Amino acid sequence: MERAVQEFSRLPGIGRKTALRLVLHLLRQDTDDVMRLADAISTMKREVRYCRVCHNISDSDLCPICSNVRRDNSTICVVENVQDVMAVENTQQYVGLYHVLGGVISPMDGIGPSDLEIDSLVERVAQGGVKEVILALSSTMEGDTTNFYIFRKLAPYTDVKLSIIARGISVGNELEYTDEVTLGRSILNRTPFEGK
Repeated sequence: MERAVQEFSRLPGIGRKTALRLVLHLLRQDTDDVMRLADAISTMKREVRYCRVCHNISDSDLCPICSNVRRDNSTICVVENVQDVMAVENTQQYVGLYHVLGGVISPMDGIGPSDLEIDSLVERVAQGGVKEVILALSSTMEGDTTNFYIFRKLAPYTDVKLSIIARGISVGNELEYTDEVTLGRSILNRTPFEGK
């Protein structure tokens, strides 16, 4: 039981108390239910891999997004991780391709540019056919550092438009509760009012 608790507590966001609670829950379950869970985890680890082009998760060499001929392959949205792909896809507003970096540059955490999928992004752009790269990274110091690094790496490709997702006040938020940095960015990056 102690070994199971130790393994569960290695998962992100799971402390020792939560791990113990999960282990005790599994002990109360039918053996078949626990074996189904173990089998699902084992199968996932064996069969799920990363797309050779965009580094999204996939059960084949090429993910369903990269292999979809209806997607706009001239636009690449650069994201930090697979969860970000899912978040953008849930908006149903983007029809281009993705590039998953696998993190952001963070010297404090020992993550440098060589630890990320930046070189493969540059290779994709160098192959031609890409008209726009959208940087959709978190608006943190690490995200901004990574954006700037990518900007520098893609600078030689002058025919490729580089854009960044809009940042500002969330829909439904009130100004008085918005932090100064977000409010300031919203003012600086204002857009024309079109009456729509």
